[in-house]
Amino acid sequence: MKNKYVFRARISERQLRHLLRLYCADVCALTAATLAGVNRNTAHLLYTRLRTRVVALTTAESQPFTGEVEIDESYFGPRRVRGRRGRGAAGKIPVIGLLKRGGNVYVKIVPDCSREALRPIIRGPMLAASTVYTDGWRSYDGLVLDGFRHHRIHHHENQFARGKNHVNGIESFWSFAKLRMAKMRGLRKTHFLAHLLESQWRWNHRRDNRYKLLLQHLAKHPLS
Repeated sequence: MKNKYVFRARISERQLRHLLRLYCADVCALTAATLAGVNRNTAHLLYTRLRTRVVALTTAESQPFTGEVEIDESYFGPRRVRGRRGRGAAGKIPVIGLLKRGGNVYVKIVPDCSREALRPIIRGPMLAASTVYTDGWRSYDGLVLDGFRHHRIHHHENQFARGKNHVNGIESFWSFAKLRMAKMRGLRKTHFLAHLLESQWRWNHRRDNRYKLLLQHLAKHPLS
């Protein structure tokens, strides 16, 4: 059967649909190759192309945040490294995340979690009318001066939720993303951004049928 979703593909449409379902179910490429009956290099290539397309879709779907928004930063990398731990830990990749309550998440790699690094990003994708919730990290000081209504939860004082004042939503995303990447057992830093944005796309479409979304997209825009 001719494959209309991938140019010059050496797999049938039936095999591609099977691989696409497995990709959307977050099954690793090696296992997907066995289940779909294709060469593992073919599965890896298709997964890489799908991930590249998902990253492009994620970027295109990003839009300004309004309403109630949780902001938090997290660190990705080896569990055990020498030197400082926590914020600024050696060998870790710092990421800031913004989550609209009841809506999407937006993530971005930052050089560090200083006030100078975080504030321009917060002002970028958000509107000044938003109400923001953060922890007590000093880099979030002064957000009210930018026009935000700012509420803080102080984890160092064993505060984790006071009514609507919490960052549980964005912390749930961090757990989701880190669990996904932990399954890869040694993700290269050069591939980290793509997998991070893929996690963002999966989270933002967690209530959707991801398979149908990608299938409809590929019908209009086949992979090259």
